[in-house]
Amino acid sequence: MLTDRASGILLHPTSLPGAFGAGDFGPDAYRFIDWLVSAGQSYWQVLPLGEIGHGNSPYMSMSAFAGSIQLIDLAELSANGWLEPADLIPHSDFRQDRVDYNLLYPYRIARLRNAAKRFFASAHDDMHRSYTEFCIAESAWLDDYSLFMTIAENENGREWYLWPRELVKREARALRQFESAHAEEVSFWKFCQWCFARQWSNLRLYANDHGVRIIGDIPIFVSYQSADVWSHQELFKLDENGRPTFVAGVPPDYFSATGQFWGNPQYNWEAHEKTGYAWWVERLGHALQLADMVRIDHFRGFAAFWEIPVDAPNAISGKWVTGPGEKLFETFANVFPHLPIIAEDLGLITPDVIELRDKFNLPGMRILQFAFGDGEGNLFLPHHYVPNTVAYTGTHDNDTILGWWNTLSPHEKGFAQHYLQTDGTDIQWVMMRAISNSQANLVMFTMQDVLGLNGENRMNLPGQSSGSWEWRFSWDQVQPEHARILAEMSREYSRLPLQPEDNS
Repeated sequence: MLTDRASGILLHPTSLPGAFGAGDFGPDAYRFIDWLVSAGQSYWQVLPLGEIGHGNSPYMSMSAFAGSIQLIDLAELSANGWLEPADLIPHSDFRQDRVDYNLLYPYRIARLRNAAKRFFASAHDDMHRSYTEFCIAESAWLDDYSLFMTIAENENGREWYLWPRELVKREARALRQFESAHAEEVSFWKFCQWCFARQWSNLRLYANDHGVRIIGDIPIFVSYQSADVWSHQELFKLDENGRPTFVAGVPPDYFSATGQFWGNPQYNWEAHEKTGYAWWVERLGHALQLADMVRIDHFRGFAAFWEIPVDAPNAISGKWVTGPGEKLFETFANVFPHLPIIAEDLGLITPDVIELRDKFNLPGMRILQFAFGDGEGNLFLPHHYVPNTVAYTGTHDNDTILGWWNTLSPHEKGFAQHYLQTDGTDIQWVMMRAISNSQANLVMFTMQDVLGLNGENRMNLPGQSSGSWEWRFSWDQVQPEHARILAEMSREYSRLPLQPEDNS
């Protein structure tokens, strides 16, 4: 439950400046935290920090636990003696305003392999001890993940149900033999995860020490081609060959006549319940090692989810199936008493979803861009917000405010002008002020809107298979007035960060 008024910025680390093709955990991330402090901001919200999947989406990771190795700061590896100066020469085709993943991945993976070889050949006793301790502490997921990544590479990326039968069925002897034969590669993936965890831990500690809290993100579903499904096949609805029988999506609605066919395997919730929801408890606990609070994407799926036969041509053939609901969240509450969870309660929300959210005092989300299609009764209008709410002008899935404003229908624009008492001048600041002045205890702004950027700079366009997740900013776009206006807004609407003495 949210009890303090505050504000923050939504920005994925890949969108940070940096020399090596994408933002990462390097100096620009620390500089961004310093900027948040100067702007009177209390929160930094990120997208899922896992490795990207189909379409470069961070919501389709190959592991619900592993971090994205693309976020590892290469300069820090060099400072430890694991990379040579030549390794830090940027690719000549890297862009500062976009991430080119086709260039990024091979560039970074080659340097991480160089770093791993030098690390294992080095005599850094303290570092080797830290690595060993990490591997032991995280073995519950790390062993399966590193083995999965090694097999997947050896199988040229084929889906895991196509691997040799003994590996698909995880026969113990076959797994031991494969791991022994590929020990160096298995260790490489563990090394990368250790680097990710070590660097992110330091960055998060720096943020917390400066009064900035991290909001993470948990996708409700996991990718089929993931270590999680392969290593916990009994927890998903799969056939005898390991293929999904039912997959996730959403039904037809105003935006899509055939619904959305996501393709993630559905959970076998009966099997989860028999384990006391152990996998989910471990997953949430791991996420809370990385963040102070987490947003759970598609929260409504815990109340009821749209289940689609895997061979259906589209989502129309799906049906609503009751989810784990209170049983799962009671389990969470017993382990994590304060439940630092934000419920992404957007889309088709029914009374059972609201009941589940409110029973556990979880803050929901309100998006100002959704507010102007109806009349004064629209719950996304700021005068309807309640304190236990996270309010956004827009999220990573929305257009920027300027892009949205420039494509708004005459009806919606007229209503917005009337409600916000504006002619559209500096509309991004007008909308930020509107939610800041609301009762919502937490308000979040995208960095694109702070910079006043148009729709070409949006982070994601749902349903588009390419071109998303690429946006980056540069420091020369950030002017002193941006931090000044944000800090003034935080002061005016009682959202300045709490000082240490305020928490005593």
